[in-house]
Amino acid sequence: MTLNGVPTGTEYVRRQNTGLVLRALRAHGPATRTELARRTGLAKATVGTIVAELEAARAVTQDDDSVSSGRGRPGRPVALTGESILGLGLEVNVDYVAAVALDLGGNVRVVETRPVATAGTPPSTEELIELATDVRTALMADGHTVVGATVAVPGLVAHDNRTVSWAPNLGWDGRHLAAELEEAFGGDCPTTIDNDANCAALAEAAHGVTTDVSHSLYITGTIGIGAGIVQDGRLVRGGAGFAGEVGHMPIGNPSRVCGCGRMGCWEASVGLRAMLSAVGIDEEDTPLQTALAVADLAARDPSTRASLATLGHELGTGLATLAAVLDPAAIVLGGYFVPLGAYVVPAAGQVLAERLPSASIHLPQIRLSSLGIHAAALGAAEDALADVYAGTLAL
Repeated sequence: MTLNGVPTGTEYVRRQNTGLVLRALRAHGPATRTELARRTGLAKATVGTIVAELEAARAVTQDDDSVSSGRGRPGRPVALTGESILGLGLEVNVDYVAAVALDLGGNVRVVETRPVATAGTPPSTEELIELATDVRTALMADGHTVVGATVAVPGLVAHDNRTVSWAPNLGWDGRHLAAELEEAFGGDCPTTIDNDANCAALAEAAHGVTTDVSHSLYITGTIGIGAGIVQDGRLVRGGAGFAGEVGHMPIGNPSRVCGCGRMGCWEASVGLRAMLSAVGIDEEDTPLQTALAVADLAARDPSTRASLATLGHELGTGLATLAAVLDPAAIVLGGYFVPLGAYVVPAAGQVLAERLPSASIHLPQIRLSSLGIHAAALGAAEDALADVYAGTLAL
C-alpha cells in the first residue's frame, strides 16, 4: 500500500529491511544468511525472503560453496553484485560535461567526459542532456537498469534538490534542471541535483583518500572553488543546504573581481583562471589537461614554481580559516590542484600549520584526490543509488 506514492505499512517495513541488508553487504562484504541476520538484527527467515527477492532482481548472488557460520548447517555466502542495476552520475562544469555509471556493488561501469563545444563559453543544457541521454541509452541497450540520475553542479542547489538556485560561473539562476533532464529521459528516470563539491566529497569518502577518516573537507579545484563537508559518511549541508560555498569567502586579493561580480572572493585568487593568470598559460579543454601543461612548465621554469608557491600560500590561508571552524581530520584537494600538488601543497601546508590555532594539537592532513576529474560525477552516481540503499526505492 502507498500514500501519495510513499509506501506504508508492511510494504514500508519490507523496503526498509531490504535497504538494511543491502547496506550491510556493501559495508562489510559477502555473508551467509545467518551472518546477515546477526549484522542487521533481522530474523533469519526475513533475511532469506529478502535475499531471494534481491537475487531475482539480479542485485545479489549466492556462492555455490557453503561455509560454516557457527552452529547448524553451513550457509551459502551472499554477495552484492548488482551489475545490471546502475546509478547515473552527471557533472556540468564550466569547461566540460561528464558522466559516470556506477553499479549497486560500487563498480564503475562507464566514464565519459566531453569538452564544451565553444571554448570559453559555459556548456548549454543541451550538451549535458545529449551526453546523459547517449550514456543512458547505451546502458539500457546493454540490458542495464538505470534507477536514477544525479547531476553535480558548481553552485547553490535549492532544498528540492531539483533546482539550480545560483551558479554564477554557468550563468544559471533558478534553473529547473532536474525537470529538463527527466523530460529528456522520457519521464522514467528520477533525477536530482546536488553541489559538485558535495558529490566529490561523497566519492572520496566511499572510493578515495578519506575512507579511513570520519570527518573530511573536500576542496574543488576548477574555475570555481567549493567545499564538501562529510561527517560519519553524511554530508553537512547547513540550514539552507548551502554549506560549503567557500569560494566566495572574502579572503582573497581585494582587487580581483570574481565570477560572481564581487571583489576579493577566495576563488578569484586560487581558482583555475587565477592560477593561469599567475603563470601566463592559456586554458585547455579540461582543468586536468590545463594543470598537466602547467606542471610540465613548472618542472622547467623557476618563475612558474614561484607563482604556484604564492598561490599555495593563498590557498593555505583559506584552508586555515576553514580548518579552524570545521576541525576536519583530513583536507582533500581535487581538480587542478592534483597535478600541481608538488608545487602548491608545501606552501599551503606551511601556512595551515602557522595560522591554525590548534595546529600543535591537531593538524589536518592535506591529501590529493585519487579520483581525478570525475570525482563529482562518481559521487553523483553514488547519490543516484542512495534511495535503493535507503530502502525507499524498490528494485
